[in-house]
Amino acid sequence: MPGLRRTGHAYLERAERAERAGTPVSAVTAGEHLLTAARWFHLATLVPYEVAGVAAPTGPEARAEMARAAAEADDALGRALAVREPGARRIRGEGFTGWLRVPRDAATAAGTVIVIPGLDSAKEEFLDVTDALLARGLAVYAMDGSGQGALAATSPLRPDYEQVVGRVVDALDVPRVGLVGLSLGGYFAARTAALEPRVAAAATVSGPFRLDWAELPAPVADILTRRTGGPDAARAFARRVDLTDLAPRVTAPLLVVDGDQDVIPGVTNGEPLARLAPHATHLRVPHGDHLLGNARPDWLPRLADHLAGALTSTGTAM
Repeated sequence: MPGLRRTGHAYLERAERAERAGTPVSAVTAGEHLLTAARWFHLATLVPYEVAGVAAPTGPEARAEMARAAAEADDALGRALAVREPGARRIRGEGFTGWLRVPRDAATAAGTVIVIPGLDSAKEEFLDVTDALLARGLAVYAMDGSGQGALAATSPLRPDYEQVVGRVVDALDVPRVGLVGLSLGGYFAARTAALEPRVAAAATVSGPFRLDWAELPAPVADILTRRTGGPDAARAFARRVDLTDLAPRVTAPLLVVDGDQDVIPGVTNGEPLARLAPHATHLRVPHGDHLLGNARPDWLPRLADHLAGALTSTGTAM
């Protein structure tokens, strides 16, 4: 982890050198370096529990190091947006923080989408998703919720994420929103779409339909334990991750994206959600892994088109 943070700081230094040049081109370069720094700092928060058979440290010092890395990722993203997108706004409230980004060339956004990260991800991880939505005229709020990203060190992950999203929608002051949930964020997005009436469209990517604590791999169980606050909280959280009763209540247009190579013991992927939700489509990518990072062209354009089409047809505006 210290090596990852050192790389992040190296990109911060590159950004500062570019900023000192003081030209329009160097400002673009500075913004690119800052985004790269944010990604490296985020990677530093993803401490593997075992690398090449050597257990990674997980004590107070390691947790403090992760908290510093998350804060640095948050700061670097904010600096990058200040350079690249002066119209971006930091919006925060109880249990959430993030950035609202708006399309460059649109006087009014066609709609607003909230991007929800997962178990150990954060708003800095899914910039390509945000960019695809912005390119289609949508405003995008990329968030960290309780137990995620910049808030991971000060709050536990919570299963009733719809409460957090409800406060986000209040803060955005829009009548309707779309949701994108990635990994565990897919569960959060589907749950919220079932319980929050202001959700007009949703999409999940590698989202779990159900978790079985007894079958989860040790690294996943360990991360869940750390993010929820202890073994008992983790087990209780896992029991809550079950969309069987909620899926039929997801009445908004829903796209469920799964990769066939994404096989995690104890995790039921999205097929049951797509089958039970009344207006759902299941997009299976045979060669896709978890979060389908190896297959972006096979799902990201379709996901962005799905949300843009659904929000435009409902007349959702910022």
